[in-house]
Amino acid sequence: MDLRESISNQTDVALSMTKLLVSKEARDKNFVYSPLSLHVVLSIIAAGSKGPTLDQLLSFLRSKSTDHLNSFASQLVTVVLSDAYPAGGPRLSFADGVWVEQTLSLLPSFKQLVNTDYKATLASVDFQTKAVEVANEVNYWAEKETNGLVKELLPAGSVDSTTRLIFANALYFKGAWNETFDASITKDHDFHLLDGKSVKVPFMTSKKKQFIRPFEGFKVLGLPYKQGEDKRQFTMYFFLPDAKDGLPALVEKLASESEFLERKLPNHQLEVGDFRIPRFKVSFGFEASDVLKELGVVLPFTVGGLTEMVESPVGQNLCVSDIFHKSFIEVNEEGTEAAAATAATILLRGALSSSKIDFVADHPFLFLIREDLTGTVLFMGQVLDPRAG
Repeated sequence: MDLRESISNQTDVALSMTKLLVSKEARDKNFVYSPLSLHVVLSIIAAGSKGPTLDQLLSFLRSKSTDHLNSFASQLVTVVLSDAYPAGGPRLSFADGVWVEQTLSLLPSFKQLVNTDYKATLASVDFQTKAVEVANEVNYWAEKETNGLVKELLPAGSVDSTTRLIFANALYFKGAWNETFDASITKDHDFHLLDGKSVKVPFMTSKKKQFIRPFEGFKVLGLPYKQGEDKRQFTMYFFLPDAKDGLPALVEKLASESEFLERKLPNHQLEVGDFRIPRFKVSFGFEASDVLKELGVVLPFTVGGLTEMVESPVGQNLCVSDIFHKSFIEVNEEGTEAAAATAATILLRGALSSSKIDFVADHPFLFLIREDLTGTVLFMGQVLDPRAG
């Protein structure tokens, strides 16, 4: 399976999770998460599984084998997620960590895989008498790897003397817009909430040509980040429904059509008329196992399937207890800062016309950050109210 096909499958998985998040955990709030971060943690769990548990994970992740998953992760880490800052592009930091109860030893094959394909740091720790200290250590690691943006990844009480393994993953992104916004012309305007009320928030604006593509019922805007000397191009996309309350229907559409993203992204710059985007900050955490169970991934949370991780008979009794995920994003005139950490416990003619097009994001919208060369989606989320952090 080539990289692009694997990424396309991963995007489909991400969209199905987004649809569920929008209808459940984040029904009435801003949210952001990293499907990529979750994908990597589930891939590590799959690498330590066998039998029906492994089959269920492979089916969910739309992968043929653990070999595919592992080589995909390895390619992601080296091709997509290496830091672009030295070459003049966005700052990127991607890290994996594994904490193992000191009385257990990882199987040599699993240990090597986690080291080489996932580039993970391994730590042997004392869960039995120092669970709180280990939780603090994991939280400190996640905070450090996300440049201080993700705090308290593991909630109090989530690690105790029965914990045996923690897998954690952190992703940090900071990109400057290719064309920054002039902060002196940022002004307050009305943003229309889903309940019909409106609030005043700061909107950024520009008269420069923009990558916008109109479709029936919605428009898509692409704001490219400054590119480095390599070929990668990171872009933030805004999916704005025409109707003020049209976001749920748009998410439904996005998640139900395979390759929807590939076919809907703008690739031409157009003259803009009224062009406004709100500044916003979103922080969001959730326990992903409930969402995963609803999507059919139940066996990793029951004993018996995670037998390929540790050497002792304890392996027969291991199961995943929780998968905590936390993300943060800030969008302003300069660009975007974003971070995430996961722990497991049709109208083409119109688009090319010369008339000006409006893009006023003054009601709830969906956003994502994508690497366009490979199609990798790093972050996805929605903004219902730009004031709410």
